[in-house]
Amino acid sequence: MSAPSMAATLAASLPAPSAVTAPAAPTYEAIPPSMSTAIDVEAEIPLTCVQLDALVVSKIIQHSQDAPAGSAHGLLLGLDLEGTLEVSNSFPLPNHTNDDDEKVSKSLVRYQTSMLRSLREVQGDDNVVGFYQATSLGAFYNQSLIDTQAIHQERLRHGGVVIVHDLSQTARGTASFRAFKLTPAFMDIYKKSNFSATSLGHRRLTFSSILEEVPLRIRTNPLLSSFLNGLAAPSTTSPYTSAHLGSPATSAVPPSYSVLDLGNSGLARNLEHVAESIDNYRTEEGNVAYASRQIAREKLRLETHLAKRREENAQRVSQGLNPLPEEDVSRTFKIPPDPSRLESLLLLGQLDAYAKTLESTAGLGLAKMYAARAGHTT
Repeated sequence: MSAPSMAATLAASLPAPSAVTAPAAPTYEAIPPSMSTAIDVEAEIPLTCVQLDALVVSKIIQHSQDAPAGSAHGLLLGLDLEGTLEVSNSFPLPNHTNDDDEKVSKSLVRYQTSMLRSLREVQGDDNVVGFYQATSLGAFYNQSLIDTQAIHQERLRHGGVVIVHDLSQTARGTASFRAFKLTPAFMDIYKKSNFSATSLGHRRLTFSSILEEVPLRIRTNPLLSSFLNGLAAPSTTSPYTSAHLGSPATSAVPPSYSVLDLGNSGLARNLEHVAESIDNYRTEEGNVAYASRQIAREKLRLETHLAKRREENAQRVSQGLNPLPEEDVSRTFKIPPDPSRLESLLLLGQLDAYAKTLESTAGLGLAKMYAARAGHTT
């Protein structure tokens, strides 16, 4: 048997290496529910302003131009700090038509969850702060917008906002973005689902007090500002070649002459929308009047029955007989609830928006025509 080597002898004489203990994972205590509101200081600061990044503005405009008219909508992502709702990103939602409502809702939920998970994986903003909706001629009062905004105001910390983008204003060269949220008075009635005439009159709620507008501003970074200025600045293709000497200066963005257009092609379409809104409102008022007559007829039948029953009991008592036992009249007479006036309020809001757009468009058109006439005569 051979003797062990010097290296083996030294290795055997050394102490065994001690096992390295892994550091214990930090433990965090859960915040008690009673203190969650006290720690969340930002939730107590009221929302005073909405700040849109230029990236969000460009995304909304692009989506509104690509999607069918009035169907572009999506979610807004960002953060609320010191009363300012900073919207830093957005993504569009698919538009489903002629599909089952249950299938559409499940598909939208899966799509939203997938998009938010993808943004979270790339360290992007995944905090939903509201949604945006494209509209035309300023008419954005509809049941879908109200229901979506009501859900957001119940679940989000600051209630979230809805950004309304007017396509007709953008087509005339003025990008229109407005931020809205539901008023507390309307939210109180919406939670109770009581839109009767008595409830609306008690709270003095009209179509103008359904939504309240929040101030909005657009933030652009210096890089984007310099890029836009470079697009609008005139430049030549090559100022050092003789082929381009004396050529007119051009820019990447062609000039717009829409302000010189004297045509009022949009007035006819606007008037059609006004007339259609009036017809829809008259139809809705007719339905409400019919429902009110049905309620009055049922109440009259009930009162007649009770009066007849009282007369019979009085006659039986006078004859020394026992009165008839009381009966549950609610089973015999089904009095329907008061009709909802929410649809009427929304139709009035649409009519008011169409009328205001018609006023501004017609006024601008008349000013252009008078200016052109004055220039022609001189």
